Amino acid sequence: MSEYIHAALLLHSASKEINEENLKAIIKAAGIEPDEAKIKALVESLSSINIDEVLSTPVAVAPIAAQPTEETKPKEEEKKEEEEEEITGLGALFG
Repeated sequence: MSEYIHAALLLHSASKEINEENLKAIIKAAGIEPDEAKIKALVESLSSINIDEVLSTPVAVAPIAAQPTEETKPKEEEKKEEEEEEITGLGALFG
């Protein structure tokens, strides 16, 4: 679907009308077989949207993942202790 959106944005930036015929022409020029249903849905969806307004609206960015909390650190330490116990146990077999 992204290629259809890109085609619509290309038409918009060229100040051309975003309609089914123009979208089909761009999609065909890109070497893609146009999907009539997708084109109709996109044209219908964009008919009620002011693209300039949408493009100028800032987008919220997802926050960066937080550092591990104290609750997750003991789990890592427990795993290390279990690994050490397993190694010690195997060493006892050959000792």
